[in-house]
Amino acid sequence: MNETKDDRFIVSVKVGPKGQITIPKEAREMFDIKEGETLMVMGDKKRGIAILKADLFYNLVGGDD
Repeated sequence: MNETKDDRFIVSVKVGPKGQITIPKEAREMFDIKEGETLMVMGDKKRGIAILKADLFYNLVGGDD
């Protein structure tokens, strides 16, 4: 499933044999994700999984201002 708009998209990805997924090009471009960048993966059994850039995550939880 692929659906893209200017500020959001829905894209399906498959989990590989090592548990890895590929972040779609649309997401990497929209969120300026570069090779080697650190991402945070958060999970909640009821709400699902979220992926954030590490710098954004630390800003949200009260990191350096």
